[in-house]
Amino acid sequence: MPTDEEVVRTAAEAAEGLILSRFKQSDVTDMDVTVTFEEGVLDVDVYLNVPGEEAKSEQVAEDAALAARSAVDDLFAEDES
Repeated sequence: MPTDEEVVRTAAEAAEGLILSRFKQSDVTDMDVTVTFEEGVLDVDVYLNVPGEEAKSEQVAEDAALAARSAVDDLFAEDES
């Protein structure tokens, strides 16, 4: 079973990786990925500010949160096999 720290790190890295795959780092003026994992509950909150790309950045923030959850699902699936 993955540790809480592994879960948080995996989720945060997946979210940040997705964001930086869609936007150049120099275009991102603010990015905040907050991940908590307590009592088996994963909470992922992504804030992204990319001037001139508001609609796209909202979608990318949602996608990043989904990527984080998916990465954690994969982490647990690997542990079970």
